[in-house]
Amino acid sequence: MLIQEHVIEWRTHFLSIKKELENTLFGLDLNIEHVGSTSVLGLASKPIIDIDIIYKEDSEFEKIKTRLSSIGYFHNGNQGIPEREVFKRNQAVQNKILDNLAHHLYVCPKDSKELQRHLQFRNHLRNNEAAKLRSQNLKYELAKKANQNKKTYTTLKEIFATEFINSIIDQEKKT
Repeated sequence: MLIQEHVIEWRTHFLSIKKELENTLFGLDLNIEHVGSTSVLGLASKPIIDIDIIYKEDSEFEKIKTRLSSIGYFHNGNQGIPEREVFKRNQAVQNKILDNLAHHLYVCPKDSKELQRHLQFRNHLRNNEAAKLRSQNLKYELAKKANQNKKTYTTLKEIFATEFINSIIDQEKKT
């Protein structure tokens, strides 16, 4: 199944990845946040941990990029989303934790609009059971429409979930 019931280990997986990142990025002024559906207790999701590294000063980005490269990540650009840089594993440097726990890694400046969207949406779902249920139902519906195909699901999610997320963000702005 593409979408899985929430498992408590997702939090443990995040903390394991975070520890590896913190060891590598030690001394830099940044925060590491667990975002995305796996960060919301009880929310079914694709079993992939979404992580945002948040830096405060523009000069920190190149340092982060260099250090992430040293542990086997490569910079994959912003993939069309400004102020959200994507990093992927390149397998050049082996790491038991980073290579075996599925995750997406993003690096964002503290004022990034995409970062704010990630945090607002996560926090809203954590604090609103009805919105969490609507999100979960949408995920299952899209996975069914996609016939459990990852690429089709991602395409559908970009279309339909974006509307849902925007409605949540708009709602958050009004409160």
